[in-house]
Amino acid sequence: MSESMLNMYISFAGIIFMFLSIGLILFSRYKLKGIVAFVVAFLAYCFLVIGGIIIFYIVISGPTA
Repeated sequence: MSESMLNMYISFAGIIFMFLSIGLILFSRYKLKGIVAFVVAFLAYCFLVIGGIIIFYIVISGPTA
């Protein structure tokens, strides 16, 4: 597998983490209460940070030849 294809799959993982975090944040705010909402929101924000780091890495690494 080439480096370009690997970067593409890694960026897909970052995008999926971002969408998952959006869904979990909305779910925890509007459907859950108490400690469960806090745990789900914390997990969602972890996904958001990890997805952001992945996307940042892919953008900073630049184009591949």
